[in-house]
Amino acid sequence: MDGISVGSEYAEHVTEADVRLLTTITGLPPRPDVLPGLLADPRVFEAIFGSAAAASGEAVLASPFLAFAVAVHRAATDLATARYVPERSLARQRVPVFDAPDLRDFLGSAARRLFLTELLNSFTRVASGRYRVSVGGRPKTRRFSELDPVRLAGLLDAAPEESRPGIYRRLGDVALFLSGVFPDYVAARAFGPVNAARLLRAAQVPASEQERLVATPDIELLEHLGTRWYRSALALAPVQTGRLAVVAEVADRFRQARRVLNHVADRYLTGQDNPWFPAPGR
Repeated sequence: MDGISVGSEYAEHVTEADVRLLTTITGLPPRPDVLPGLLADPRVFEAIFGSAAAASGEAVLASPFLAFAVAVHRAATDLATARYVPERSLARQRVPVFDAPDLRDFLGSAARRLFLTELLNSFTRVASGRYRVSVGGRPKTRRFSELDPVRLAGLLDAAPEESRPGIYRRLGDVALFLSGVFPDYVAARAFGPVNAARLLRAAQVPASEQERLVATPDIELLEHLGTRWYRSALALAPVQTGRLAVVAEVADRFRQARRVLNHVADRYLTGQDNPWFPAPGR
C-alpha cells in the first residue's frame, strides 16, 4: 500500500466527529493524502490522551479507531529515540529488551501501522455464539468467543472449506491481540497442556514439535501459533490481495508486532479505567 491508499483506508474509518476534531485541532481538513500525518500530530495526541483532555473528558470526542490510530503513531514517535523497550518476564514484572530498532522498523511501514490500528478496533466488540458439530454421530452444540482461542479454534471442525481462511486469520488476530494487549492475563492464565495441545493441532503443528511447544510459556506459544495461523490464512486464501501482503509481513514479524502492541497498551490503552476493550476471561 502506498501513502495515499493507506490514507484512504484511514478515511473510511473516521467518523464525522473525528473529522471535526481533527479540523479544529490542526486547521486542516483530514483528506486521505494528509490524514496519516495528522494522526502523528502532537496536538491531536494531546487532545485525545493528554492530561487536560483526561481531566475534561474531551477524549470521548474521538472514536476508538481514531484513538488507536493516534496511539500507534505516537508509539512510532516514542520509539524513535528509545534505547530499549520493557518486556514482561512474569506477570506485572518488566525487564529491558534492547530491540527498539526492530520495533522502529516495524512501525516504519504505514501499512503495518494501519494493520495494528484496525486490529485493535476490531476487538472493541467481540463476537461470540454457538455452532453445531457431530460427535460420534450425534449433534452437539458448542460455544465460541473471539477472546478464547481454544473455543474459536473449534470452529475449524465445523466450518466449510471456504470459511477456513477467515477463521485462521481471526485466530492469528486473537493470538496477537491477547499477547499484545493483555500479556499479563495470558501469562497468569496458562492454557495447560490439554488446551495447548488442542491449539497446536488447530495450527497443524507437526506432532514431532508439539511436545516441546506444549511446555513453552504461553506468550511464546501464542507467538508461534499466531504466525502459523496467519500463514494458513494466506495459504488458503483464494485471492492474494494487498491487505494479505501486510498479513504476510506481520506473520514474518509477529514478535515485533506483539511487542509494539505491548508498548501501546501499556502507555495508552489499558489500566483500571480501560474504556476500550472487554476483559478476556469474563
